[in-house]
Amino acid sequence: MTRHTVRARIVDIGIIPSVRTSSAEDARFAAETVAHAGIPIIEVTMTVPDALEVIAHLARGTPDLLVGAGTIFDVKTARHCVEAGARFLTSPGLDLKIVEFALKEGVLALPGALTPTEVTAAWQSGADLIKVFPCAQLGGASYIHALKGPFPDVPFVAAGGVNQKTAAEFIAAGAAAIGVGRELIPKSAVQHRDAHWIKELARRFLGIIQEARSHTIGRDETFDRR
Repeated sequence: MTRHTVRARIVDIGIIPSVRTSSAEDARFAAETVAHAGIPIIEVTMTVPDALEVIAHLARGTPDLLVGAGTIFDVKTARHCVEAGARFLTSPGLDLKIVEFALKEGVLALPGALTPTEVTAAWQSGADLIKVFPCAQLGGASYIHALKGPFPDVPFVAAGGVNQKTAAEFIAAGAAAIGVGRELIPKSAVQHRDAHWIKELARRFLGIIQEARSHTIGRDETFDRR
């Protein structure tokens, strides 16, 4: 799967579910439930115990699931994630060495950025998507809208504090996708193995994104500059 294919799927679906659980078993349950709910994308953060094993298990056992790795802080960890089968790498902040490594390996680079200076550096480095984090705490959708002024061609992923009430606002403001964690994968739902709860939340988020996009005029669905 090429970087272009990975980027196209993320933009098409419009949501990157992030798994932060206290056990590998919980993470596998959460990821597989989200996949069955119609969201074939999952980000397994490095805070999950045995995260590399979870990535490898999902990449091997669920070929239709686009598995990525999150909360990466160094190239060494990034390399281990790619070896385990991760198809995209994301980090809370901007580390140009991680972006360079991802592009060299043919893996989608999704660095975090917040300021215009960081966005400029990330985009010029060749990042495929740019995660604005933490988004809700820095003005929410209005901040995405402000960034889209000077950066109209940059595909932003809004992350941090995104929920059912604000998801549509972020899409309308110009976000290519949203990153969602426990608002989609509640801790209690995972602990009680309540797949129905997670599937219902997935259905709602997908509906919100679709509805918001239907009211957005002139949105570029490809964001393909390379």
